[in-house]
Amino acid sequence: MKVFNIVIAGVGGQGVLMASKVLAESALASSMDVKQNEVHGMAQRGGSVISFVRIGDQVHSPVVMPGTADILISFEPLEALRHLHYLKPKGKLVYNNVTINPSTVASGLATYPTDVETQIAKGCPDAHGIDALQIAKEAGNAKAVNMVMVGSVMKGLPIDATVVEGVVREISRDKGAEVNLAALRGGAAAA
Repeated sequence: MKVFNIVIAGVGGQGVLMASKVLAESALASSMDVKQNEVHGMAQRGGSVISFVRIGDQVHSPVVMPGTADILISFEPLEALRHLHYLKPKGKLVYNNVTINPSTVASGLATYPTDVETQIAKGCPDAHGIDALQIAKEAGNAKAVNMVMVGSVMKGLPIDATVVEGVVREISRDKGAEVNLAALRGGAAAA
C-alpha cells in the first residue's frame, strides 16, 4: 500500500492529539507502518494545533508535505482554510463548521472572516462541513467532537471501521467508551 497521508488541524483543547492517536493506533492494529507528528504551537492558549498521521506498508517520515494529504480533518473552519494547502488535488476535507474565535479575534485585534466557508469551497471541491458539536452533544458529551471528526472520515480510510471502534473502546475504557463510540458512529453517519 502506498503511503496514505492525514492532516488533522484544530485549536488547542479540541482533542486533535487524541484523534491523531486513535488513527495511529488503528493503523498499528491493522499491521501497517505508521508515523505521527504534531505541532502544538500555542495550544494551551487556544492556538493552532496540527497533527500528521502517515500510514502504509513502509513510512519513512512523519511529515506530510504540502499538496500530498489524502484527507484533511479540521475541527474549525478557519483552521481548515489555513491548512488547505496540505491537500493533494483530489484530497478530501471534512471540517467542523462550528467557529472558535482565535485569541486575536477574542481580544478585538482582528475580525473573523465572514466568507471562510466560501473560500473553503473554492479551494477544495471535496469539502464537507458538519456540525460536530451537535453530534457530540447527541452522543452524550460535547467534548467528543474529536471522535465525531474521526468517524466522519472512517469510510475514506484504508483501515476497517471495526478496528477504529476497537481502538476507541480500548483508549476510552472507563472514560466514556460508549459516548465516544456513539460520537464516532454519529460522525460516520454525518459524512
